[in-house]
Amino acid sequence: VAFVVCRSLEGLKTFGSLEELILDNNLLGNDLLLPRLPQLHTLTLNKNQISFQRNTCKILLDHLAEVVPSLQYLSLLGNVACPNELVSRDKDEDDYQRYRYFVLHKLRNLKFLDTRKVTKKEREEALVRGAFMKVVKPK
Repeated sequence: VAFVVCRSLEGLKTFGSLEELILDNNLLGNDLLLPRLPQLHTLTLNKNQISFQRNTCKILLDHLAEVVPSLQYLSLLGNVACPNELVSRDKDEDDYQRYRYFVLHKLRNLKFLDTRKVTKKEREEALVRGAFMKVVKPK
């Protein structure tokens, strides 16, 4: 088994019918650009360098909504953007839930986010308040 650290995804454009893509443990950040992959339904970006700095995560989520319209499963575990009380002592379940609402507001077709199924209640809450749930820290 060979492992390659990805910094560019340029070559993916030749795989237009790709359905699953696992990009865990790389150096991918908020500037991640995927080609249009209309059949991609599963994307894992665990343990990369995706964060909620400034507006960049919003831009990344908008990009994903545009280029992977069939996305149903997304995992961002192990990134700064995904608050986790097991990794950071200043994060709690409320931070994680706000993150979920924000992501679900942007990616409305998701059925699973990280390790949990999206509930009907979460989806309703994301539609109403998701835009205001971006986790930010005061300067």
